[in-house]
Amino acid sequence: MRVIAGLKDGASVSEALHLVAQAFRSAGLGEADVDARVIVGHALHLDRARLIARSDRILEAREITVISALAARRLRREPVSRILGQKEFWSLTLTITPDVLVPRPETETVVEAALDFIERNGLRMEKVRVLDIGTGSGALLLALLSELPNAKGTGTDVSTAALKVARGNAARCEFESRCNFIASDIAAGVRGPFDLIVSNPPYIANEEIASLAPEVRDYDPMIALDGGNDGLVAYRAIAAQVKQLLAPGGRLFVEIGAHQEAAVHTVFINAGLTVGIARKDLAGIPRVLGAGFAP
Repeated sequence: MRVIAGLKDGASVSEALHLVAQAFRSAGLGEADVDARVIVGHALHLDRARLIARSDRILEAREITVISALAARRLRREPVSRILGQKEFWSLTLTITPDVLVPRPETETVVEAALDFIERNGLRMEKVRVLDIGTGSGALLLALLSELPNAKGTGTDVSTAALKVARGNAARCEFESRCNFIASDIAAGVRGPFDLIVSNPPYIANEEIASLAPEVRDYDPMIALDGGNDGLVAYRAIAAQVKQLLAPGGRLFVEIGAHQEAAVHTVFINAGLTVGIARKDLAGIPRVLGAGFAP
């Protein structure tokens, strides 16, 4: 049985796009046309403009085989970014492997909140010290370094495999001289102080993991998802360590899950932090909490 019905020898580029998109729609994939364009383009090494310009070209048998194999992976609900092995985040193209979480658009809200703090305090050109707890692919740290030319930073992660990915991304972004990566549980053994601490910690409660979309549940590393029985384990650990890490006047920004604002707020207040109003993502969901210590 063919993976993509109708995709056979003699098909053109435009026919392949149509048939792959049709298969994706039939499988209930939400962005069928976009995913088809990206996957076919990746298989043929063509960008969107060249896909259009060469839409009448007849595909070779080997090209149909590659397209079918990639489409089969998407039909198994593997995210497109994992199929491609890369994901754009804050205009940076980051390598993605099975060892790291795929950076989401909503996580850019953490970067926005951190940069607003930097701007309000006139720190953009200063030698800001940044800590990214649970760095994964390095997305948050590298995004901030791209905006703060004199900043230096540290990324921590319990996964040495994830740290290897982060180091590779730092090198590709040409930031390796401005950052280092440490194997650490939260920030154990890390020496501060830091002017800015950011984190997208695991925050999914155990009982909710089974209900996640297959693209997340089956392909993101469980260590980057599992937030314990109530989803708050990592926030408690961060709150317990942040006093030793945060410089006077510094600020902590963490991503939170939907409906977690009040719970994380309480965790931070109980740790002696002052907490701001949550920043919402583009969907209007409270996504980032900022916190610090009163002067």
